[in-house]
Amino acid sequence: MDTFAARGYNNASLQEIADRSGVTQAGVLHYFRTKAQLLTSVLDLRDATDIEQLGPDRPRGLAFLRHLVDTARRNTEREGIVRLYAVLSAESVTEGHPAQEYFRDRYAGLRTMVTEALAEASELGETRSDLDLEEAAAAIIAVMDGLQIQWLLAPDSVDMATVTDRVITALLADLTGKPD
Repeated sequence: MDTFAARGYNNASLQEIADRSGVTQAGVLHYFRTKAQLLTSVLDLRDATDIEQLGPDRPRGLAFLRHLVDTARRNTEREGIVRLYAVLSAESVTEGHPAQEYFRDRYAGLRTMVTEALAEASELGETRSDLDLEEAAAAIIAVMDGLQIQWLLAPDSVDMATVTDRVITALLADLTGKPD
């Protein structure tokens, strides 16, 4: 994770990964046939860690949006994972990048999760029902990802949790027609 986060996929060498892991390059390739397979395994581990922290039941409705604020707060304690995600997600837009499908699927899944939470909030009467939920979901994800980059560049100048909370609160005011 640290090597991919620091150097990106293209500049990370299997030798450096092997050295940092205390094995030979052949040892790394014994477990992961290719560098691309190693990358996708690292990304899967990142997701598994996040899912484990969420627990068996995700929050529903507006509680899920509050969970996103907690996620932003928790991310300030996981700089390496945040850096890994930011570097590789940006890098994945390049032609032929091995994580392109992963990030395309991840963003689609995140938009679906947030859209579902907003739909649940509407069904529970927590928000108006005349909203473009997919648009709101994309905006929330964009804010969170943009804040991660700003925080990585100036951690003392950007409070990801506070700003995420402010944006979600403003969005909820729009979604409910009243201040949260």
